[in-house]
Amino acid sequence: MTDFYPLLPALFLGIGGMGLLLAGLAKANATQPVTLSAITLLIAAAFLTVTAPDAVLFGGLLKTSLFTRYADTLIYLGAIAALILSLDYNKREGIARFEYPILVLFAVLGMIVMISAADMMSLYIGFELQSLALYICAALARDSVRSTEAGLKYFVLGALASGLLLYGISLVYGFAGTTNFAALGGVFRQGAGLGTVVGVVFVLIGLAFKISAAPFHMWAPDVYEGAPSSVTALFATAPKTAALALFLSVMAGPFAHLTGQWEMLIQILAVLSMIIGALAAIGQSNIKRLLAYSSVGHMGYALMGLVTGTVAGIQASLIYIAIYVVMSAGAFACVIAMRRNGQAVERISDLAGLAGEHPGFAFAFAVFMWSMAGIPPLGGFFAKLVVFYTAFNAGYDALTIIGIITSVIGAFYYLRVIKVMYFDKGRPQFDKTSAGAGFVMAVGAFAVIVFVAVPGPLMAVAGAAAKALMG
Repeated sequence: MTDFYPLLPALFLGIGGMGLLLAGLAKANATQPVTLSAITLLIAAAFLTVTAPDAVLFGGLLKTSLFTRYADTLIYLGAIAALILSLDYNKREGIARFEYPILVLFAVLGMIVMISAADMMSLYIGFELQSLALYICAALARDSVRSTEAGLKYFVLGALASGLLLYGISLVYGFAGTTNFAALGGVFRQGAGLGTVVGVVFVLIGLAFKISAAPFHMWAPDVYEGAPSSVTALFATAPKTAALALFLSVMAGPFAHLTGQWEMLIQILAVLSMIIGALAAIGQSNIKRLLAYSSVGHMGYALMGLVTGTVAGIQASLIYIAIYVVMSAGAFACVIAMRRNGQAVERISDLAGLAGEHPGFAFAFAVFMWSMAGIPPLGGFFAKLVVFYTAFNAGYDALTIIGIITSVIGAFYYLRVIKVMYFDKGRPQFDKTSAGAGFVMAVGAFAVIVFVAVPGPLMAVAGAAAKALMG
C-alpha cells in the first residue's frame, strides 16, 4: 500500500473523469452535477496528495516528494477556483457543457504526471495529456469566432512547442544514452558536449512556451482574450503552476550540473519577460489582454529564483507562484463579474465608477491590482521582495535592478485600473455578482491581505519543498 498510495490521486482523477463522462452521456442537463463532482474529485485528490509519502514508481518513471505535493496542491487550488467560476459564467454564456469539467480533470491529471516525472518519457506523456485537453478548452465557445481562433492559435503554437521539446529530448537521449533523470544527472556530472547542450536549449524553449515567458509569449494575449473568461482563469493558474514547477524540476534536477550552460538563457528569459510584460501592457484597453501581459512579467520574476540555482532561489520561486495563483484566480473572478445586461464586458473603461456602485467588488479588484503591482503591504509585495532579495544576495545585481525598474513601470497599468474604478465618472451598471465569483473574489482578497501577517507557514513549506527538489 505504501507504493500504491502515491498513485491514488492520479487514479482518482483518471477513473473519476471517465466515470463522469459516462454519467454526462447518460443524463440530460448534467453540466452542474458533473462540475460539482469534478470539484469534489479535485478536493479528494488534494487530500490524498498531501497525505501521500515520498515514493519512486514504475521503475523510476515517476517520483513523488514534498516538492511535487506542493506544486500539485497549487494546481488543485487553481483548477477548483476555475471550475467554481465556470458554474455560473458558462451557463450565462451558453457554453455550459458537461465535457468542460472532465477536460479540466484530465488536464490536471497530465499536470501532476508531468510534475512527478522522473524520466523524459513520462514527462512528455504528461505534457501532451495536459496540452490536448487545454487546446479543446480554449475553443469551448465553438460558436464564437474569437474562441475558435484562440483554440487554433493555441493548438498550432502548442504543437510547435511540443515538437521543440521532443526534439530536445531526442538530442539529450542521443548524446547521453538515457532519458532517466537520475541517470542523466550522473552523465552530466562528467560534463556535456555541444549536442547535449543544444538538446537542453530545445527542452528549455518548449517549457518556456508553456509558462509564456518572452519571447515565447506570443500566444498568451490572443488566447487570454479569445477564450471564455472561465477558461482563461484556468490558463492563468493551474497550467502556469505546472509548467513553472516542471521548469524548476528539470533545470534543478537532471540539468543541475549544466548550470553554466543554461544560467544565462534563464536570465535572458527573465529579463525579456519582465520588460515585455511591463511595457506591452501599458497600451492595453482590454482587461484580459492586460492580465495576459501581466502574467508574462510575473513569470519573469518567478524565474529569477531559478537563475540563482540555490535552495533559497527555488524557495523564492515557489513562494512567488503560490501567491501568483491566488492573485490571478481573484483577478479573473473580478473579470467574470464584469457583466452588463447579461453580456460580458472586458474594457478597462467599463469599470469607471465601480467604487460607487459596487464598493465590495471594487475593493477586491483594487486589492488584486495593488498586490500584482508589488506595493506593500499585500502578498504580491512580499513575493517580489523575496525573489529580489534572493537574487541580490546571490550576486545578480543587474537582474535585481531590472526587476525593480520593470516592477515600477508595471505599477502604472495596475494603478490605472484602480484609478478608473475610484476616480473616473461613469455608471457601470453591472449585473449582480454570482455566488461563485463572489466566493473566489472574497477568499482571494482575504488571503492576499492576511498573508503578510502570517507568512511563516508558506515560507516553511516552500523551503522544505525546495530542499526536497535539490536533494
